[in-house]
Amino acid sequence: MPEKTTAENILNSLVELAESSSKQKSVSFFGEEKSNTVTSQFNRLFGRQKPVHRLLGGGKSADVLLWRNKKVSASFLTGATTIWVLFEWLNYHFLTLVFFALVLGMLAQFIWSNASGLFSSGKSQTKVPRLALPEEIFVNIAISISAEINRALSYLQDVACGGNIKQLLLVVASLWAAAVLGSWCNFLTVLYIGIVAAHTLPVFYERYEDQVDSFVYNVLDQIQGHYRKLDAGFLSKIPKGGLKGKKNE
Repeated sequence: MPEKTTAENILNSLVELAESSSKQKSVSFFGEEKSNTVTSQFNRLFGRQKPVHRLLGGGKSADVLLWRNKKVSASFLTGATTIWVLFEWLNYHFLTLVFFALVLGMLAQFIWSNASGLFSSGKSQTKVPRLALPEEIFVNIAISISAEINRALSYLQDVACGGNIKQLLLVVASLWAAAVLGSWCNFLTVLYIGIVAAHTLPVFYERYEDQVDSFVYNVLDQIQGHYRKLDAGFLSKIPKGGLKGKKNE
């Protein structure tokens, strides 16, 4: 009897040790996984927490930019490429294309209206549908464009009158870079580059999110290091304007 009890006690102790070790392993595994998810959330680009689809609006426009509807995205990008090729490579003019399109439209309506009477065998001619653009489209476009222009102008005025020399120099440098880019190519090419970037960069970022985040943070660390050197050597010695003090008074 004592031998049996000692053997049973040894087996029970071994089972308890195995269960405790497995629990510790499972806890550490889940703890590591939780810490990895937390660090991945904190290391997202610019501290974002929402997915890319929601950042782009979460509607049909986001579906088009992220190629959720491949037919619409491909057709939009193909149309933009066709317009850019016509104006840049083939050197067509806007008025020439407009007038050619109007001529083709009038000829198509003329053939439609006359051919319908010939093939209808004495019946009444079919009416050609009238083309009319709704006024709401132009009103909405004008409202959205004016709102964005006013927002940009107010931001530039705040930067110019805010008294922050560092922010002013950053905005001036950005505008200067945009001016240099505009001297290299015209407005249509810049617009086409923006359309291509809008249809490629979000998809690329959504697919290779972790790699892009780590690369961007490394670049930002290097830029911050150079900025600290510039700030310590030159920018910190520039006196700030007293516009904020005058506003508060």
